[in-house]
Amino acid sequence: MTGKTVLITGGTSGIGAHTARLLLDRGHRVAVTGRDEGKLKAFLDEAGQPDRLLGLVADAADWQATEAAVTRAVEHFGALDAAVANAGFMSGDSIGAGDPTSWAPMVLTNVLGPALLAHATLPHLEATGGRLVLIGSVAGLKNSPANLYSATKWATTGLAENLRLFATTRGIGVTLVNPGMIDTPFWRGAGVPPFALPPEPIAEAICFALDQPTGVDLNTLTVRPMGQPA
Repeated sequence: MTGKTVLITGGTSGIGAHTARLLLDRGHRVAVTGRDEGKLKAFLDEAGQPDRLLGLVADAADWQATEAAVTRAVEHFGALDAAVANAGFMSGDSIGAGDPTSWAPMVLTNVLGPALLAHATLPHLEATGGRLVLIGSVAGLKNSPANLYSATKWATTGLAENLRLFATTRGIGVTLVNPGMIDTPFWRGAGVPPFALPPEPIAEAICFALDQPTGVDLNTLTVRPMGQPA
């Protein structure tokens, strides 16, 4: 992949931010979205590369904001070669003993968000023969008790295959990347497992998917740390 444009949702921290930095280091153009304008500005200032990095305030679960971000990225850079549906979070409780008022934003971001991004980007990706990457989770491959976050990632797993069936006839690749336990702000308040991986291997996996040559559709990558049994 040489000099292409990639849009990453939730790109101001964790896996999204590391992926953006890696892409910039390799000479690509990157648009990142974030809900918090202050965090977005801080990331843009830290990352540098203002000629190849565009920051866009947008909520991944909001259709108008997503559509506007995609339109702005295409207008700014001239085309879109890849999109990464990275925005997501975990409420940290369970269906059996949790706070139901915290669930709707998580479900909307984790499930509706990737669908909105796909709807907004597929026409542009078809024009460039590009790729859509969805960030799933090992929690979307393995069940756990009363875990609604896990259910949202099972939905992402199904969405990725549904999108692949649609996109492959249009020359668009679809890749599902399933991280295991990763040391990112995602775990804030829940305690980071001692064997958790840093975000860099997941960023490398995303870039590996984006590097696939024309005609190759790499569909699923699962990356666990050594020591994670589930």
